[in-house]
Amino acid sequence: MPRAKGGFKTRRRRKGILKQAKGYYGARSRLYKTATEAVDKALLYAYRDRKVKKREFRALWIIRISAAVRAMGLNYSQFISGLKKSNILLNRKALADLAYSDPRAFSFIAETVKKQLAS
Repeated sequence: MPRAKGGFKTRRRRKGILKQAKGYYGARSRLYKTATEAVDKALLYAYRDRKVKKREFRALWIIRISAAVRAMGLNYSQFISGLKKSNILLNRKALADLAYSDPRAFSFIAETVKKQLAS
């Protein structure tokens, strides 16, 4: 029985990998072996960075809140502590959005927190 080398299944698998590697630079989009390596690495980065993306956005929100709060004479940790004591249940994403898009509403929240900390 002859050895099967490049049948339908093999060709389909290789075409799938090359299709995923479309747009890659040079041999990475044309040669099966290098394309396989590039696609595997790209999929690993995609998996890892879906997790990293969440960390980076949380860091961005904290930076935005911190910058807005410093203008009001507080620091970030005091502000978050005051929010908890005031029972204001806004998450960092919502607070950062308020600080960015509606500074008046954010300043009202910050004043409420200041009063809570003062008492």
